[in-house]
Amino acid sequence: MAKLTVFFKYKAIDSYLFENGVFHIGRDETNNVAIDSLAVAPAHAAIVVRDDGSTIKQLNDNFPLIINGQKIKECVLNDNDTITIGKHDIVYNTTESVAKTQSSEIGNVYGRESFEFDPSQEAHLPSANLQVMNGQNIGKVLFLRKAMTRLGSSGVGIIVIAKRKDGYFVSVLESKGTVAVNNIPVGNNYVKLNHNDMLTINNLSLQFFLS
Repeated sequence: MAKLTVFFKYKAIDSYLFENGVFHIGRDETNNVAIDSLAVAPAHAAIVVRDDGSTIKQLNDNFPLIINGQKIKECVLNDNDTITIGKHDIVYNTTESVAKTQSSEIGNVYGRESFEFDPSQEAHLPSANLQVMNGQNIGKVLFLRKAMTRLGSSGVGIIVIAKRKDGYFVSVLESKGTVAVNNIPVGNNYVKLNHNDMLTINNLSLQFFLS
C-alpha cells in the first residue's frame, strides 16, 4: 500500500492511500489524485503500485514531472521521495515507512525549493544545523542541507524549515502541541531563525546554529 500526501506552499492539503494498481494524478477531476491548478496537466502522471514497489511515469511532455528536484520521464519511487507537479508537492511513502516515521522522534524528507529561493544565491547563505537538546536523541546534530526539511512526526507535531535567499524560515505543517521559537508560538506564520534560537516541537527542544 502507498500513501501520497499533497502539499501546497509547505502545507499538507490532502492525503491518499492506494492498494496495488494504476493511479492517475492530474487536473481533471476523474484522476485518482485531482489537483485544481492550471500548472497541472489534465492527465499529468501515473503511478503503478505493486507489492514489490511503485513506479511513476510522466503522461504529458508539456508539463514536467520532477522527482527530488530532477526532471524525469519515469522512475521507481522510494520512501520520502517528493513528486513536484506544478506548484504542488506530493510526498510518497509506503505504509510500512509511515508506521516507522510515526514512532520516530525526528524524520526528514526532501522538499521542493521555496518559491522565493534562488539557487544561484545559495552560496551566500551560511550553513546551518539543529542540535537536539533533550530526549533520547540529545546531542544529535541535524544538518539543514536541503531546500526544505521536515522535522517531527504525526501525533507530536511537524514543522518545515525552508532555505530561502534571505535565511532559514520555519513554518508549521501539523501542530499537536506547542510549536514555538524562543517560547513564542509560530502559529500560521513563517518565522526566520537566527543563530542560537531555541525551537520547540511539543516537548522536543532543538537549538539552531549558523556556521
